[in-house]
Amino acid sequence: MKTLEDYSEEINKCSKCGLCQSVCPVYRITGNDCAVSRGKFVMLDGVIKGDLKLNKNINKYLEMCLKCGKCKDFCPSGIDVCEIFKTAKHDYLKNSFEGKIIRFLQSEKIFDTFLEIFSKFNQARTSAISGSEAETLLFFKGCANQIFPSSEKAVKKILNKINIKLIEKNFKCCGVPFASSGNIERFNDVKEYNLNIINNSDGEYLLTDCASCEDALRNYPGINKKVLTIGEYIAEKNIKFKFKKTVRVTFHKPCHLKNDDFVKKILKNCENVQYVEMPDYDSCCGFAGQFAITNRKLSIEISKEKIKQALTVTPDIILTACPACIIGLRQGLISLKGINAKSPKIKNISEFLADGLCE
Repeated sequence: MKTLEDYSEEINKCSKCGLCQSVCPVYRITGNDCAVSRGKFVMLDGVIKGDLKLNKNINKYLEMCLKCGKCKDFCPSGIDVCEIFKTAKHDYLKNSFEGKIIRFLQSEKIFDTFLEIFSKFNQARTSAISGSEAETLLFFKGCANQIFPSSEKAVKKILNKINIKLIEKNFKCCGVPFASSGNIERFNDVKEYNLNIINNSDGEYLLTDCASCEDALRNYPGINKKVLTIGEYIAEKNIKFKFKKTVRVTFHKPCHLKNDDFVKKILKNCENVQYVEMPDYDSCCGFAGQFAITNRKLSIEISKEKIKQALTVTPDIILTACPACIIGLRQGLISLKGINAKSPKIKNISEFLADGLCE
């Protein structure tokens, strides 16, 4: 496992050009250089050299990050920003009281038990598809579907229509919350657990309906299945949908969704659906899990800016492909103008499509 010192050379590749400022959602709100990569790198370089301590104040700025990865994608030096920040957070948490609390809350005893309670509660309403099938898919439902199973039920409704069988296993969390908080040991544990199930299960594809899960799973080393989102699979199968009334929709691209080509392909197959692209459709919704707790005010402000962009195209429905983004978008809508009968609905794309299945 790498330590912060192992990234010394990469940190010093930063030319301090400031291009990360142009894509960082937090910087747009705060104007604080410590909110972007180059500012954090200055501090972390000081830690490595022994001029600064990796203390609570520096960790505060490490927490001021949405983990959206836009600075990494835009960095002309190709620095793996996200991995460096995760490692720095790990180094801080392993010897801090805060780290002990986080590890306790994210432990199998607490975190998994919490999800298990919800899973048992919802199990009867989300039974697996069975029967004669043309194709078998391994389904990674993710944590959100264990708490809010509406998207899972929509996925099953759609795939049942085309006679697809889903194999469901007792997966653990994909690990994104653990890696983001710096709890790398816990991330590695669930990664190895899930990877063992994936590589020893039937099904050519591993299907998920969460962009964050998709991103984590695709980066599991040695995975032997192609990871697809439900949107990609529906587009590949060229499924037709028909809505009773004309509806105007826009799409928010989650930060962790690497490929959104499927969106326009699917919506072209939807009768009575008008698609309008919002400005900066791929900018962050502001939620980002733990960020919404540690930086509540910032999270709300970013969510409000996102909703302002969406409202410029006056949609009836705002679609997305991540449960966390649904929360972020709703947070922005409530904070900006509240929710009423005229407010746009916010839905996972699978829930939206399930309403338009052709009989």
